[in-house]
Amino acid sequence: MKKSMKLLFTGASLCAIASAFLVWDAQKARVEASSHREAPLISNDPLADNTDLYAFRSPDDTNTITIIANYIPFELPQGGPNFSSFGENIRYEIHIKNNDTSAGDDITYRFTFSQTDQDPTTFFNIRLGKQNLLTTYTAEKSVSGGPFTTIVSNGVVPPPFIGPRSIDSSVGLGASNYDALATAAIETASGSGGEKIFCGPIDDPFFVDLGGIFDLGETRASSWPKDGISHKNCHTIAIKVPISTLQVHNLPVSAAANILDSRFIIGVWASASRQQIRTLNTNGTQTYSGQWIQVSRLGMPLTNEAITPIGSKDLWNSLTPYTESAVMDTFFCRPELGLYMDATLFGNAVPALAKLRIQRNSLGSFGFGDDQQGLYPLYATNAGAGTALDTNGYGKYLLRKNSPRSVDILPIFHTGVPNLPPYQLDIGKGGNPLAAGKPFINNFLPVIGDMLRLNMAVPVTQRNDPNFSSEGLIWTAVLAFTDTNYSKTSALQWIPNMDGFPNGRRLEDDVTRIELQAVSGVVLAAIGLPYDDYVSGPPVTTDMLNVISYTTGVDKNDTTFKASFPYVQDPWSGFANHSGQ
Repeated sequence: MKKSMKLLFTGASLCAIASAFLVWDAQKARVEASSHREAPLISNDPLADNTDLYAFRSPDDTNTITIIANYIPFELPQGGPNFSSFGENIRYEIHIKNNDTSAGDDITYRFTFSQTDQDPTTFFNIRLGKQNLLTTYTAEKSVSGGPFTTIVSNGVVPPPFIGPRSIDSSVGLGASNYDALATAAIETASGSGGEKIFCGPIDDPFFVDLGGIFDLGETRASSWPKDGISHKNCHTIAIKVPISTLQVHNLPVSAAANILDSRFIIGVWASASRQQIRTLNTNGTQTYSGQWIQVSRLGMPLTNEAITPIGSKDLWNSLTPYTESAVMDTFFCRPELGLYMDATLFGNAVPALAKLRIQRNSLGSFGFGDDQQGLYPLYATNAGAGTALDTNGYGKYLLRKNSPRSVDILPIFHTGVPNLPPYQLDIGKGGNPLAAGKPFINNFLPVIGDMLRLNMAVPVTQRNDPNFSSEGLIWTAVLAFTDTNYSKTSALQWIPNMDGFPNGRRLEDDVTRIELQAVSGVVLAAIGLPYDDYVSGPPVTTDMLNVISYTTGVDKNDTTFKASFPYVQDPWSGFANHSGQ
């Protein structure tokens, strides 16, 4: 049932989103999502901690996809003398799924790192043209479960940006500047894949009021929000890959039948693994042995951070997308965050989330609170026949008893969204949320499990486009309802930001804010299940406006992004001022 896929910003209430966004445009709020220190065990192993994953069509090279996997959270730029670096005894991997009929990964990239001390007589990291902790890497690739072959050997990892004397001066490396070092470290892979690869330290693109969010959700949008990741670095593995290399039949994107062609959908996830046994030797060294054990993974942002309860976080890190469903599905069907967005339950206990409320009596029939049934009543009569909710197909997976969010949160994270009713914009539906509407997403890959799914056929929204927005597919829906270029027809059209989260993830996408709004029911409202205060007429209600205007107050990264690969910015210098940012 590999049909076209759609996210959930649809329905009568989507007009509300459109109007609400026009009202709120001046204060667009965003918060990135990440998995920094998200589980007890991995919080003690930062070198293997997979913090963020991005996958997007390259804006300056649209025949390629860029995948960025970040590791090592909260790196202090001045954190010497032993600055953060990739671990030597870790397998860092990026996994691609492009074939729903095969088992496991279809393409896997593996990276292993080595370090050399060029001048062990000094405590400085860099001195007189020599580096300590000089790091190189080997990149390998496996296709269709076959053996790994080397595509980069002795790749160069730029050093940490310690400061100007260490990088630029004659007593240091004597480089022209740090950006020149980073650019020179971009490698071209051998073989027919055509990959470009960069591994090294970067500015951490994640931004969020961590101090507020983890103080029981008390973000500080109206007072003094502080970006907890400001002026912090991390380490990245970035790969730019031709679309034809990633496509299941090696087709170029020019062969796509349309901009939502299901043949161009991929799932991406990243991981880190260690050998099972570490031995501490009496001479100050350590050795590793035994089988390789996965200790960290990341697909969709925020999954293990805010969906998985703490008692299951380490287990989640040990599983793969192909083995997690039976264990983890329930957390998506009844997300804990929903409890704090429901005034009937514990919503009043978290004042900062007061604008985020869940439908308990939508259309007088359907409730999506934790103690309600969602759309499960449709199951008995197969009222969703001919849609994605047909119980002769995926309705068996999406319509579950005592699982009110199995119809929206679950597919976003575990299957992607098909270009089928009800997951279409409410243009041409005639007031029936189960009718066909205007297509705007298809990243449905019928392999159940947490992956970042991307339809590679969707055109790029250039960053200088006046309609580019960090709100991703939400802004696509806004434009569809407010711009007459799109609102007058239910036919498939390219609309700006169709390439935004959750159709992949761009560096600029405000994924945390989008996901929090989704938990609060904006997806349900968009597909024609409005908030409880809806009566008649225009669907812009107070509840809808509150959800759309929600913000945590931290609204952008602390620096810019590059216009070309690897797009992430150079790391912060340890010599710079980091105390008053």
